[in-house]
Amino acid sequence: MVSTGCIIPVQNIRNLHLPDEIIESVKKKEFHIYAVNTIDEGIEILTDIPAGKKQQDGTYPKGTINYLVMQKLKKYYEKAKMNSAFNTSNNKVQEKNK
Repeated sequence: MVSTGCIIPVQNIRNLHLPDEIIESVKKKEFHIYAVNTIDEGIEILTDIPAGKKQQDGTYPKGTINYLVMQKLKKYYEKAKMNSAFNTSNNKVQEKNK
């Protein structure tokens, strides 16, 4: 079920001033205000998938957002490393041909 709402830092709750219309929508559960302590909490609200806590070995549990992010970052790293190796070897060939 898709719902309308917003995410705010928990520290901002005390500064929150809402129009009566919004307050009524919140009471009717038509609008939601989520106060979060961490970005991971916000990610879980937005995706309905656990963010995942870092394990002792530095990895994240499979099936979590942070695991998926780390997998994507590893792919980017490998591509960058391959491009760097290609450029380095290509530069050496060009130097020899001068």
